[in-house]
Amino acid sequence: MAKLSLQLKLGQTLTMTPQLQQAIRLLQLPVLDLNAEIQEALEENVMLEMEDLPDVPRTDADSTAEVETIKADELWQSRSSSRIQDSGWNGEGRPIGEFADVSGETLHEHLYWQLEMEHFTRREALIGEALVDSINDDGYLTADFDEILASLDERPAVTADEVENVLMKVQRLDPVGIGARSLSECIILQIEQLDSATPGQQLALDIAAGHLDLVASRDYGELRRSLRVSEENLHEALALVRGCNPKPGLAVSPVATQFVIPDVFVRRVDNRWQVEISPTGVPRLSINQQYAKLLRGSGEHAVLKTQLQEARWLIRSLEIRNETLLKVATSIVTRQTSFLEHGDEAMKPMVLRDIAEEIGMHESTISRVTTNKYMHTPRGVFEFKYFFSSHLSSAGGEDQSSTSVRAKIRKLIGAENPAKPLSDSKITNLLKDEGISVARRTVAKYREAMNIPSSSDRRNRETR
Repeated sequence: MAKLSLQLKLGQTLTMTPQLQQAIRLLQLPVLDLNAEIQEALEENVMLEMEDLPDVPRTDADSTAEVETIKADELWQSRSSSRIQDSGWNGEGRPIGEFADVSGETLHEHLYWQLEMEHFTRREALIGEALVDSINDDGYLTADFDEILASLDERPAVTADEVENVLMKVQRLDPVGIGARSLSECIILQIEQLDSATPGQQLALDIAAGHLDLVASRDYGELRRSLRVSEENLHEALALVRGCNPKPGLAVSPVATQFVIPDVFVRRVDNRWQVEISPTGVPRLSINQQYAKLLRGSGEHAVLKTQLQEARWLIRSLEIRNETLLKVATSIVTRQTSFLEHGDEAMKPMVLRDIAEEIGMHESTISRVTTNKYMHTPRGVFEFKYFFSSHLSSAGGEDQSSTSVRAKIRKLIGAENPAKPLSDSKITNLLKDEGISVARRTVAKYREAMNIPSSSDRRNRETR
């Protein structure tokens, strides 16, 4: 017979509380979407009020700017969690600094960028690219494994197990829920990212796995009977399900020309680079003290007490957002000082892991923080993720960033004799003379990414 004993163990766990879930969700939103959500909160919660804000500093309209917008669909006939507004924060006619979208990154470009940042083998990267090619704008994998296997010409032949393993890695990329083969899998992927101690998580997974039809039809009585759970537990799990995005791909793919409001400003002060949270990108909120005083020592006004708690959570979530953005931006600026002082050719190689290890966060979190967040610098407005690029070896022992190599290629082509344009092979040799080891096909890939024609096309254009 087993002997029973009582033991005391001390440990630490992270519980995904509703407050923490809200903080993470707000952290991922770009400024325009965040402003829309704050506007909605101000309209619904009487305990919240907006503090007066100074005018946004005006900046050069020709600054480089790229923008992505999030388009959220209604799930289970509930209201959209965020809406794009045409004019930024719309409170009391306050002016905003706007930067027009000039390119707009697609979902596929966003995923390819992450593949380059992850630690994939060459074979895994090829499989990953084939999988990304088969993901539609909503974020779903539309091809079956047989089609993907047929598109891969590798020796030895790629197996279905390899594709499955790489798909699991792709499904961990941003946005959460990407690469799913069904709505059920999409929601499961999003719920699984939560801490295992999150209240209602397992029940939410059960609902996503086999009961979404009952959720869609709002047949909660039948749902409760099928799962044999209490109304309180069901409500808890449904909140997690409804918090998922049924079309995660639309969080990245651009839907229309929008505007950029920088999240942080970078300035040189007394020969030091200083990073500041934009004082006007997001309105500052506070508690309405008149209503708060009514609740002190009172056992009534349950609705107002709930709104007071929600208001405090929102204000704290916005504080966490600012703190995290400042940490990430400061780490980026510290590593990319050469770029700020000398331009693209001085960009240092930097991957997500570098920042993650420095500030103590997970790589996937850094990927989400750097998407749709913009930094205003003396050289223009850049998305945070612009500062990340892969490593290329050099003869001098100091790695070069792919951004730096692109800039060198652009410079070489810009200085070429128009009558005798440089071929990709010639550019490869010129870079080798500078101590930079790069393959000809890589030069061709970078050239095409910059929309620069081939040497023959440039020659023909010159002769016409």
